Amino acid sequence: MKKILKNGLFLPLILIVSMAFMPHGAIQTPQNVAQDTATSTTYAASNINFQSGEELVYKIYYNLNFVWIPAGEVTFKIDDNNNTQYHIAATGRTYSSYEWFYKVRDNYHSYIDKNTLLPSLSIRDVNEGKYRLYSKVSYDQNAKKAFYQRGNNESKIERSGQLETKDFMHDVLSIIYYCRTLDYDNAQAGKEYPIKILLDEEIYPLNYKYLGKEDKKIRDLGKWSTIKFTPKLVSGNMFKEGNEMKIWASNDANKVPLMIESPVSVGSVKVVLKSWKGLKFDTSAKKE
Repeated sequence: MKKILKNGLFLPLILIVSMAFMPHGAIQTPQNVAQDTATSTTYAASNINFQSGEELVYKIYYNLNFVWIPAGEVTFKIDDNNNTQYHIAATGRTYSSYEWFYKVRDNYHSYIDKNTLLPSLSIRDVNEGKYRLYSKVSYDQNAKKAFYQRGNNESKIERSGQLETKDFMHDVLSIIYYCRTLDYDNAQAGKEYPIKILLDEEIYPLNYKYLGKEDKKIRDLGKWSTIKFTPKLVSGNMFKEGNEMKIWASNDANKVPLMIESPVSVGSVKVVLKSWKGLKFDTSAKKE
């Protein structure tokens, strides 16, 4: 996990948002997914509660010495790539007022099947200070394989290869949208559940705990009915051993992450939903 946290200032924040919806059985076949028992090679997500044109913007704050500093934004967009795929894009940008300290221009892309919500292609293009990283992963979900390329940029690939995933596999973007389709009504509060994620040519096991429902006041957004989670973090450059992240998501059909709070190695971080458009359903969880 330490290697993950070295590769991008905003990657941990995108991971934070993605972990907001990694429930029990997220990588396995959950109850509301129809599996092709004849071939065991494909499955289809039901109750898709997002649509092309949806855009979510999150504002990022760092807390140093009890002062909350607005550092930048992460924007998630979903569009039709073609008749069979969605294109999910996440961009991370520091504010100009923060760039004297550190400048970030990060871009993440995932192309996912409209029926299974599994990725066929994932791209990370990281530009932070003097650090550069380009990573491209192509998935053969039926064959349970992933093919990767990695280098400083798209024209300078330094290594490539393939991995045996041994299962259907999501990336950090596809898992957010896939897990928004799951039913949390019967989730057991207080129970911990295992999850997995493919990143940097490795599969990482993590854990998360569902904490139940809570009415929560979200900064600049008022009070919402929420579902609450806490992932078990792995120590590294960004997180310390024993750190506890807390996540609140809208308790409605959209299941949008609203706010995330987490301590980091120096200070703490808060990620707050700033704006949204193109939601498929009304924001019925908003109370005021």
